[in-house]
Amino acid sequence: MTESATPDEPERRLRGWRWLALAWLLVLAGVAWHQWGFWQSPRIDSDILALLPQEAGDPAVDDATRRIAGNSSRDVVVMLGAEDADAVLRARDAFEGAIQASAQQGVDLLVAERSPEDWFSQAREVLAPHRDRLLTPAQRQHLEQTPADALAESALAALYGPMGAPRLTEWRSDPLGLWPQWWQAQATASGMALDGDGLLQAEDRHWAVLQFTLRESAFKLDGERRLQDLLDAASAAAKAVAPGVQVLKAGVPLHAESAAVQANREVNTIGWGSLAAVLLLVWLAFRSLRPLLLVALSLLVGCAVALTVTVLVFGKVHLLTLIFGASLVGVAEDYGIHWFASRQGEPKARRWSLLRHLLPGLWLALLTSAMAYLALGLAPFPGLRQMALFSVVGLAAAFLTVIFGFPWLDGGEVRTTAFSRWLGGTLASWPRLANRRGGLVLAAVVLLVAVPGLMQVRGNDDLRSLQSSPPELIAQQRDVGRLLGMPSPAQFYLVQGRDAEEVLQREEHLVARLRDVEAKGLVGGHRALSDWLPSQRQQENDAALTARAEREVLARLSVATGETLARGEFVPRSLTLDTFLASPAALPVRHLWLGEVGQGVASVVMVNDLPRPDALATFAAQADGIEGVRWIDRTADISRLLQHYRRMMTGLLLAGVVVVFGVLAVRYRGQAWRVITPTLLAGVLTVALLGWLGQPLQLFNVLALMLLLGMGIDYGIFLVEHRGDASAWLAVCVGAASTWLSFGLLGLSATPALRAFGLTLLFGIGLVWLLSPLFRPPPDHSPTNGNTVA
Repeated sequence: MTESATPDEPERRLRGWRWLALAWLLVLAGVAWHQWGFWQSPRIDSDILALLPQEAGDPAVDDATRRIAGNSSRDVVVMLGAEDADAVLRARDAFEGAIQASAQQGVDLLVAERSPEDWFSQAREVLAPHRDRLLTPAQRQHLEQTPADALAESALAALYGPMGAPRLTEWRSDPLGLWPQWWQAQATASGMALDGDGLLQAEDRHWAVLQFTLRESAFKLDGERRLQDLLDAASAAAKAVAPGVQVLKAGVPLHAESAAVQANREVNTIGWGSLAAVLLLVWLAFRSLRPLLLVALSLLVGCAVALTVTVLVFGKVHLLTLIFGASLVGVAEDYGIHWFASRQGEPKARRWSLLRHLLPGLWLALLTSAMAYLALGLAPFPGLRQMALFSVVGLAAAFLTVIFGFPWLDGGEVRTTAFSRWLGGTLASWPRLANRRGGLVLAAVVLLVAVPGLMQVRGNDDLRSLQSSPPELIAQQRDVGRLLGMPSPAQFYLVQGRDAEEVLQREEHLVARLRDVEAKGLVGGHRALSDWLPSQRQQENDAALTARAEREVLARLSVATGETLARGEFVPRSLTLDTFLASPAALPVRHLWLGEVGQGVASVVMVNDLPRPDALATFAAQADGIEGVRWIDRTADISRLLQHYRRMMTGLLLAGVVVVFGVLAVRYRGQAWRVITPTLLAGVLTVALLGWLGQPLQLFNVLALMLLLGMGIDYGIFLVEHRGDASAWLAVCVGAASTWLSFGLLGLSATPALRAFGLTLLFGIGLVWLLSPLFRPPPDHSPTNGNTVA
């Protein structure tokens, strides 16, 4: 009975394996259906901010940051400057004409904003009934300190002067000219001070300011250079009619398109470059079309399943995830290559027993790699979590394709080639640390390279070091910001209170301090909602002050002219926040009001001219002692967070070494040190090489070291699992070479975070590849050819 049961056991296992393979085939059918639908309308995000950590536990700061970023996410500003105003006007007309002509030809990307004159007429109509409640601090001080007789004289001079003062209402409704003065102050503070031709005068030039809005989201660009080409064509048209005109372009869409174009180029370069390298190595090793196609199939399945799962979990996929996933090609092919390296010279009838022989090592290699990639998800970076999920799922899908599909699809013979014999045979001539002397020599070399290099390593967690936009675009953005006095979106004050009145009163307290330091020249300007809409209390005080001053002036002028002069009628109630925000007048500051946040409401006060020395410290000091007011520096906050997670992930990396060693010790016992030591030495030497090259140590270097821990261990596992086996060494060499090439290409990325990944793994993988054979155990000459582990 026992003898008859024994032959049935392999058959039952084969039948169970067949059902698992069928289930995996059904899963792949579902993935194929999803992929067909996904690429009809791909949900791909190119927002670089997705890489940054989310605000932890402070919804007000998170909401403020999102509102500020969203307010300008589709805005494009173009400035045309020259010394001759007529040349600027010709250039402006040509530029606008080129944009309109492109729209008629189907390239309709931009919508021109309304002119300042159109907006001004609408805003003036809304605010005019409340103009007695709208005073600047300078006007308020002037009315309080100037005697009524002096005010009357100035009003009379303005009325009967040769030119007359510019007026926005009839004289008796504004005898002191307060209304145009208030508007002039707002225009100056908002960067809208224009001359009669609608041109801005700055730095000895006349400037035309053109504002456009992108029709689609700035982060829905498809990797094509459409917006920049449109603006370049319009710029060429402007320069054709006004040679020498200077063109400056700024806006989030320009940076987003640059990132999308760069990412699209790198996906193609890294992805196709990695695939070509892998397929070339597979061809050299096996000289057969079947291994080539099946390895390519496992890679295709891995990437497709990873993309599907990522989209299902996150709702969309980030372009940087696709770039990083492209480098996954150099890792996921290890399983297929290991299969075919072991199949060389083996009859096809033994492929099922060969699979059972390979499975323990393959499972352990997948486990260690997955642990390394999953460590990426420990940091609170949405982009990194996407990368972690994409990578783990991609590796697992490639692995399952190999173990479920290859035994069925690989039914032919796999011949041993001259290249594979030569490469596998190099293991025998590779030195091995068999005695104390060899270990001492290696230790001396490692110390000689590592110690001086490690002493030169410096951490750099500044968020600005992750900037990947072209320098020319960054320079133009700064020039536009300087000329227009545009505030920084990364630094601002957050003002909170129980209701709108309390928020506006606290804003006014803060703004009073800001005006003092601005008057001393310590910082630049600011933008605040309360400059346009004072608190109810301030409006009532201003209305009373204006009424008293104007009545006294009109009384004196009635005596002087012999006419009875009565003050005009005004709305007897204050302008409310809801009315103001719903009107066109709120356009310059509407985005500063956040509304309900937590148990109250909030607004932001934005500042500019940050490049000045000590400007950040000066701004921060102005919030001291004002309840409900906080200075927010997002750049510094995120930089500190990057530093915190770099240190935390370094600790987790060290803890991971201990955990991985424990896992290895369970299977390999006293031989576990041979598996892990090459990776540890490679990690130390990699950091030292970064120090030698002057590269800063960032969070992304540490995350790459975690990947190195997972991937480098694989080579040690294969060499210890199949000791002295030339096919195992062939698989290690081909896999390591393709991984090294993949991440080497990633090191060419123009995105600093990905370049840090690539450069670290370029060094690390290469070093593990060279060091792993040094620690291999003696060859196993038993009939099992290394299948048992001592």
